[in-house]
Amino acid sequence: MSSQVAGWYDDPEDPTQQRYWDGNAWTDQRRPQEGPPPFQGQFGQPKTQDFPKYGQTAEHGQVYGGGSAQSPGQSPSQFGQQAPQQGGYPAYPQSSQGFGYQAQGSGTTPDGQMLSGWWRRVFARIIDSILAWFIALPLTGYFYYQSSKVMNAWVEDVLDAARAGSSTPVSVPPEVFKWAIPASLLGALVMFVYEYLFLVAKGRTPGKMATGIAVRLRDAPGKPPRGAAAKRSALLLVLTMAGSIPVVGLFASLALLLNYLWPLWDDKKQALHDKIAATNVVRV
Repeated sequence: MSSQVAGWYDDPEDPTQQRYWDGNAWTDQRRPQEGPPPFQGQFGQPKTQDFPKYGQTAEHGQVYGGGSAQSPGQSPSQFGQQAPQQGGYPAYPQSSQGFGYQAQGSGTTPDGQMLSGWWRRVFARIIDSILAWFIALPLTGYFYYQSSKVMNAWVEDVLDAARAGSSTPVSVPPEVFKWAIPASLLGALVMFVYEYLFLVAKGRTPGKMATGIAVRLRDAPGKPPRGAAAKRSALLLVLTMAGSIPVVGLFASLALLLNYLWPLWDDKKQALHDKIAATNVVRV
């Protein structure tokens, strides 16, 4: 079994593209070649016709690329040996791992999976919030109903005061919070359970399924483990619940907004709850 690290390497079946080696075998993931550009001939035209195919014998009996084409199961480290500069074939500058390129850009995870854009995450969150709201309605409906009754009575008082010409503001009755806070807390709890169960079972919520994205550990593909799923959902739960508390809720709401905006400038495109759980949201 090869000990070569996972990463992108020259595709042994097509040297114009790269193929992903998962550390044990070749996968079906491919992408265009990111190696050095073809050698420029006269008038800047690529001299691609002068190069032998990978693994063929060039002039003076030298093998271009340092070996024959690789088959699955062989170590990618056999690739990328310095091609001798003989017979007009220039040597490509290469690293110690040949043409293997580790995807470390801000647009991918370390193993090369594309990260989700910010808007996809926003639309997924909106869809999930609507679904979770309806799921929680049997628990929260009574509280919303009572809260709306108090609010309607308060609005009538405000209108009556305005018709009478009174300039004294009519304060919001504390009873509004008596019903609104439990409704908000129950809704946040349902959202936590909703997101946690879907992440553990499928690695993606219905909203993420609809927008073509999923959650995974940053350094390992697949569904996030239970601990990571709980951590990322717990931060959202705490901030949402704190947002229901008068005065404190203002700061909690600002923190929640900052959390959602964080991927816009983060080099790993992680929100704060992603950083706590060491996860990334990726395209699938």
